[in-house]
Amino acid sequence: MTVHAPNIRPIIRPLDESAINRIAAGEVVERPASAVKELVENALDAGARRIAVEYSAGGKVLIRVTDDGCGMTPDDLPLAVARHATSKIDGSDLLNIRSFGFRGEALASLGAVGRLTITSRADGGEGASLTVAGGRMAAVKPAAAVRGTVIELRDLFYATPARLKFLRSDRAEAQAMAEVIKRLAMAEPQVGFTLSEVADGAAPRVIFRADPLSGDFFEALHGRLGNVLGRDFIDNALKIDIEREGMRLSGYAALPTYSRGSSVQQFVCVNGRPVLDRALLGALRVAYFDFLSRDRHPAAVLNLTCDPERVDVNVHPAKSEVRFREPEAARSLIITGLRTALSQAGHRASTTVADATLAAMRPEAPRVYQMDRPSQTSLARGFAYQAPVAIPGFAEAPAARVEPALGEVDLPLGAARAQVHENYIIAQTARGMVIVDQHAAHERLVYERLKRQMAETGVKAQALLIPEIVDLSPSDAARLLAMADDLAALGLSIEAFGGNAVAVRETPAILGNVSAKALLEDILDELSDLGHSQSLQAKMEAILSRMACHGSIRSGRQMRAEEMNALLREMEATPHSGQCNHGRPTYVELQLHDIERLFGRR
Repeated sequence: MTVHAPNIRPIIRPLDESAINRIAAGEVVERPASAVKELVENALDAGARRIAVEYSAGGKVLIRVTDDGCGMTPDDLPLAVARHATSKIDGSDLLNIRSFGFRGEALASLGAVGRLTITSRADGGEGASLTVAGGRMAAVKPAAAVRGTVIELRDLFYATPARLKFLRSDRAEAQAMAEVIKRLAMAEPQVGFTLSEVADGAAPRVIFRADPLSGDFFEALHGRLGNVLGRDFIDNALKIDIEREGMRLSGYAALPTYSRGSSVQQFVCVNGRPVLDRALLGALRVAYFDFLSRDRHPAAVLNLTCDPERVDVNVHPAKSEVRFREPEAARSLIITGLRTALSQAGHRASTTVADATLAAMRPEAPRVYQMDRPSQTSLARGFAYQAPVAIPGFAEAPAARVEPALGEVDLPLGAARAQVHENYIIAQTARGMVIVDQHAAHERLVYERLKRQMAETGVKAQALLIPEIVDLSPSDAARLLAMADDLAALGLSIEAFGGNAVAVRETPAILGNVSAKALLEDILDELSDLGHSQSLQAKMEAILSRMACHGSIRSGRQMRAEEMNALLREMEATPHSGQCNHGRPTYVELQLHDIERLFGRR
């Protein structure tokens, strides 16, 4: 803090251009990843179809970006590094922005804090080179170059060495640069990207590579996401394409059973620009609220497009935040679009559930067979020899399985064959087998019925012959009674009974005979977990979810064949039945060829 002598007026003076650029650089270029983002976005604005990024020492020593865009003329170069000079806008309309860059600060900022060299050539023009070091610009020189631009940034922050102390390790900075490239690669699937690490005397080491893809947006994005996020994501992702009120949401969102332990696979773009916007990411979270527990996170890659004049991207120097003219419309589109897609997925669960099951079954050490694989004929003969021999005088033992009805095996979840440990239904399908958690599956089915009832007519209630009196703490009693009207819409009628007691007069009919005390305790637990941040609708659905647990088939209950098959058929007809109310899978499907592989039969 500057201390001034008393009664001495401080003098106001303009800063020199070099100081202004260094201050501006602190807003635009926080770390090497920020520099890479600005340079690659410039290349995209120049129409590049292939962009190569090279770095050394985590970008602190070298960052080189090469593109095949439109390039620049010798006369363009001095203007390119001048502060607030840009070809993206003319300054008359700051709301109608259709490019990544528009502020005209990036190159000037980079030249102020590092050693910047630009070599470029436009179609039909001559190649030229310009160097700026610590804010000092050298003369433009002729240079041999192909069409496009090469920007080389060396010794980042050499002119402001204090900033170097705030950078992380080379590895952490390199990971941040890779994250930037991957985000832009997902935003622009028809552009090729390469990220390489270079070291003195060694060939470049490719860290990330994504070739340009052809086809329409969804075809290109599908291939790019498989490259960036892996096959598991794209195999378990739902196509999102919804348009409403002049806004369109497109991309892919994963099934709830493909949830992650953190938000690392959440990517949102606005008009093709990757953003880290809390409101949009919050809408993504709300869309999955009904399907995931609070410690799990959805995975999605979404692009929200609208008229540029309906969104302000000039909110932050890094352009990572946006502000919508109608924020509720954007939020509603994300929630509606994702919930519609999840509903259309029906009972589908992610393939990673089966993969994890098979991995758990496989032995840790590889099996070694000491003989060649016998032929199918030899195997069939061997199995026939091993078949049990009928003993005269003894009746054949009944089969320990349920015989399926005709055609049920061909249905998606197959035909029930058995129940094991009084909780798991084993069903045979045309391609393998399904293992169903009867409690988790029925809990989801009851929950969906309760939601439908609430939306249509309110949850039907059944009156108790004798009201059940539940003693609570003063705070718990007050919390429940404050929500009495809302709970009545859920079929749960309560009223004060003197002191801290609450009288339960009606319970939801769909739950059957239920302990009112246990139900109230569960609702209080849910309200405590939710806190005060959730909307009333979210709280009501969370309470319904807890209620559904009380009305579902309990673990330990033996089921008849017709009950098991009825459960499978209802799962097939009910949206979201592939996961329970907390995002866990309700069933595992194992393909026959995978099962045979477990036993070495393939």
